[in-house]
Amino acid sequence: MGKVTYSPGIDKVSGSLAKPKKKDGHSCGSYLIGTHREAPTTNPACSRLYIRQTQVYHTNRTPGADELAARTRFATVSAAVRTRSKDLTKIVADQQAFLAQKDQAGGKKTIKAWYWMVEGEAYDAQH
Repeated sequence: MGKVTYSPGIDKVSGSLAKPKKKDGHSCGSYLIGTHREAPTTNPACSRLYIRQTQVYHTNRTPGADELAARTRFATVSAAVRTRSKDLTKIVADQQAFLAQKDQAGGKKTIKAWYWMVEGEAYDAQH
C-alpha cells in the first residue's frame, strides 16, 4: 500500500480532492479521495488516497408503464397530502384520528406518515 506525504503545513486531508468534470448534465470520470484515520496506532501511515471511477448513467431511457404509474401516484398523493395538511376544516378531525391509531399495532408514528397512508388508500380506491 502506498503512503501519502503532505507538504509542510497540511496536517491531514479528508474527502474528495478532485471531482470529475460535469459533461452533458452528469459527471463522468474519476474521483480522487483522501482519508485520514484518527484511531490511536503505532503505524504512522494512516492517510490513504483512492481513485474511484464514477458510473455512467444513461439519461435517454424510456420509463415503463409501471414506473409512469408510480410517478403519477406519487405526484397525486403528494399533492393531496399537502392540500389536506393545510385544510383548516379537517385539521382537528385528522389529529384526533391520528392520535387514536398512533399507539396501536401497525399504527403510523408521525402525522405525515398517517396523511400518506390515508391519501394513498384513497388514491388506490379510486384507481
